[in-house]
Amino acid sequence: MNNKQTYDAVVVGSGPNGLSAAITLQLAGLSVLLLEAKDTIGGGLRSAQLTQPGFVHDVCSAIHPLAVGSPFFQKLPLAEHGLEFINPPILAAHPFDDGTAAALRQSLPDTASSLGTDALTYYSLLEPLVRSWPTLAPDVLGPLRFPKHPIDLARFGLDALLPATQLLKRFTTKEARGLLGGMTAHSIQPLTNLTTSAIGLVLTAAGHLYSWPIPKGGSQAIANALASYFTTLGGVIETGRLVQSMQDIPKARAVLFDVTPKQLIRIAGDRLSATYQKRLETYRYGMGVFKVDWALSEPIPFTAPECREAGTVHIGGTFEEITAAEQATSDGQHPDKPFILLAQQSLFDTTRAPEGKHTAWAYCHVPNGSTVDRTDAIEQQIERFAPGFRDCILDRHTMNSVQMEAYNPNYIGGDINGGISDIGQLYSRPIVSFSPYKTSAPDIFICSSSTPPGGGVHGMCGYHAARVALHSVFGLHVPVTI
Repeated sequence: MNNKQTYDAVVVGSGPNGLSAAITLQLAGLSVLLLEAKDTIGGGLRSAQLTQPGFVHDVCSAIHPLAVGSPFFQKLPLAEHGLEFINPPILAAHPFDDGTAAALRQSLPDTASSLGTDALTYYSLLEPLVRSWPTLAPDVLGPLRFPKHPIDLARFGLDALLPATQLLKRFTTKEARGLLGGMTAHSIQPLTNLTTSAIGLVLTAAGHLYSWPIPKGGSQAIANALASYFTTLGGVIETGRLVQSMQDIPKARAVLFDVTPKQLIRIAGDRLSATYQKRLETYRYGMGVFKVDWALSEPIPFTAPECREAGTVHIGGTFEEITAAEQATSDGQHPDKPFILLAQQSLFDTTRAPEGKHTAWAYCHVPNGSTVDRTDAIEQQIERFAPGFRDCILDRHTMNSVQMEAYNPNYIGGDINGGISDIGQLYSRPIVSFSPYKTSAPDIFICSSSTPPGGGVHGMCGYHAARVALHSVFGLHVPVTI
């Protein structure tokens, strides 16, 4: 590629936020170049045959309730570009040692009624959020600003700001506490922290509204659809283009980085003020992950029937066990019984494995930067609720937190959220600012999950960053309003 060619805007990184930023800029009529260091686009959306031929594994993200519910993605014709979602009959299941399991179903009344004496409490907590989420989502999935629906946001905030341990005191059954505890553990931090209820409530409400869908053919399908739409609009993508400094980027009026603060300093530090760099250097990363993909001879033999119909299974036992495991991991330990997030895509998507065979995907949280092999601990936990699981394994592929970062440099120390999303960084990421996507350089912006609203495949960080760049550099309004 000729670096002398000039573009209106260059986006560095082709994860969901980089692709979303590029699309937003291209829709505004700009000439946009998207640079990707790897040979395949997608960032955390890539899929590959990691074990044996014919077994398609999602290398990073797998289940996508926020993708189908994203206010930005909903505005795009992604189905016309090959994206198809599959909805499992049970969205997520949470097994217990007595052979039973709690289940998240798309129907809010059906889910509530399965929780015994906690049915009314569950319904009363989720119904207002489910009802208001379609109009509330743009406020929650964006930067700090005066909300369009302040009353709904305030109602949500009263519950969302609570530690999960406090919110779940409202429930008495192991089913409700386990089910919601597993949801809140997606926050990847101690469940005694403020705001750990937020991600659990959002994911649960999204499930009741949009399901917890699986992209047919692999998570790569989301990236491919976004890229196809972008190039149809006239955008240009260059893969195999590692950006190590600003000199590696063609001349442009604006550059948007789908990277974390650590990488931004390394690439553009000479263009950033000393004060801004110091603020970026205080940015904090959270726990990492250890991930395993399996090629299986048959489906996982879970004891609880709900688990055999679920796209996602949260494995960790009671809420108290999950809380203890997440706290121990945050404290730098490797608990014997970690909390595990597991997906069974091939049960519902026959493109993922040869006929009669299956795949499984799982990870547990580990201390940031850990290289400890957690394969045995993960498989023992699965065996706990699915006796005979190990007999089904044909092959496996593992990645520790350091290898996760090598695969996707945005996963610093294996942190898949682009930085911890605790009370100090939920919206003030990467710095405290009313316009967190801006940097100290007027032509440089950050559009990664290290900006609001944080991790997840929703594209909202990229959309909001592009919105700021369009206004401040080009004097243009956003063509896609949400």
